[in-house]
Amino acid sequence: MVATVSAEAYVAALTPLLERVSEQASGPVQRAADLVVASLRSGGVLQAFGSGHSEALAMELAGRAGGLVPTNRISLRDVVIFGGEPPEVLSSGTLERDPDIARRLYDLAAPHGSDVFVIASNSGVNGSIVEMARIVKEQGHPLIAITSVTQTAELESRHPSGTKLADHADVLLDNGSPYGDAVLDLPDGGKVCAVSSITAALVAQLLAAEIIRRLIAAGETPPVYLSANIPGGDEHNSSLEQRYAGRIRRTA
Repeated sequence: MVATVSAEAYVAALTPLLERVSEQASGPVQRAADLVVASLRSGGVLQAFGSGHSEALAMELAGRAGGLVPTNRISLRDVVIFGGEPPEVLSSGTLERDPDIARRLYDLAAPHGSDVFVIASNSGVNGSIVEMARIVKEQGHPLIAITSVTQTAELESRHPSGTKLADHADVLLDNGSPYGDAVLDLPDGGKVCAVSSITAALVAQLLAAEIIRRLIAAGETPPVYLSANIPGGDEHNSSLEQRYAGRIRRTA
């Protein structure tokens, strides 16, 4: 890894990781896109879940300009916003390690049997993530996992089953981040400047591109968002969202 801490050093460290992640475009990204398109054509929506910084990955897939409308973001905050729990439950910072919260989140999302899931976790070992993956597969949903293959291989599971997110996936996508996520060495030890949010966003957009390519090739009009900040964006988006009323949630 590059020893100097600077913007240029970060770009130098990040660039080969982006190239390695991009190599998945011709393999696992294709298989993941097949699962999502099959779900959409059977009336399903894409359910995206990530905790911690991996929630940013769910936001890349659900409810953003240029992305698919039939998507729903599941968040730990849902237990407060939709589940009536007091805000204090979010204050510990360790809720993502609690396996029990996953069932509550799944039930609040109320997914249909045709829905497909994307679960993101850099470590792939925390209790809520692993338990959600277990529930998703028990309920018969296709599951796409996005994780750091390097990091998850080095960690012990925090779930009672001893399994990890990757163990439950139908398709596994690697975000390419190294152990510990950060890539630049400090002079006295330790590392700074993480990469997983950037590489995972690339994975998400590769997946979106392939889903939409398939729909266009089949002569279908992809249900995608326009930016709400351009003229006509709100009207366009609202008309599409009505098709999935009650199944997709848009929260801050």
